[in-house]
Amino acid sequence: MLAMSGADLLRFVLAAIVGYLLGSVPSGVLVGRLFGNVDPRTQGSGKTGATNILRTLGPGPAVLVAVLDITKGLVAVLLAHFVIYPLPAHPQPTLAQHNLQATAEAIAGFAALLGHNFSIFLQFTGGRGVATGGGATLGMSPIAMLIGAVAMFIPIALTRYVSLGSIIGCATAGLVALALALTGHDYLPHALFALAGAALIIFSHRDNIERLLQGTERKLGQTAH
Repeated sequence: MLAMSGADLLRFVLAAIVGYLLGSVPSGVLVGRLFGNVDPRTQGSGKTGATNILRTLGPGPAVLVAVLDITKGLVAVLLAHFVIYPLPAHPQPTLAQHNLQATAEAIAGFAALLGHNFSIFLQFTGGRGVATGGGATLGMSPIAMLIGAVAMFIPIALTRYVSLGSIIGCATAGLVALALALTGHDYLPHALFALAGAALIIFSHRDNIERLLQGTERKLGQTAH
């Protein structure tokens, strides 16, 4: 159990607010307006993420949205690490202090994920959180992010189902982060973020899962209907 002070609690609240507002920045909608004045919420799946942008506007805008969404999660975690909950260089920070900092990072990352999926600027709609969650994971546990990315792209390459790859990738990242924490190679708050984030992302894919089971899920390269 972490011993928290009032100052720690205030930092956690600040991390949540900053993370949520960053995550809420509607990258897909902004890029849609820039390229053809298209609102992705009215096209395809109705989501604002890179996959729907790919189907509606093409690869260039999709890559831009992916980069922006990754950046939202990464920046939220980096702000928590370096600005909201920095650790002193001297004396040497304790394990408890590292865990409190990791908790601030996890809160900021999860808040960014919530902001992306339920943006305050889009009447609490948004995307599915894969890129933003990936960016946050990159900031906390790069190894888990790398292995999760490999686990994501292999199913996509084999089946062309982006949703299937996304589900497998985020679940893999969560399990790897947990393994790293349990073996002392990472902090438990990072693993809890990865697992909770994976659960939220998988839940956001529930309509995709239903279509996958029915054999009606769109494959990569198919245009939106």
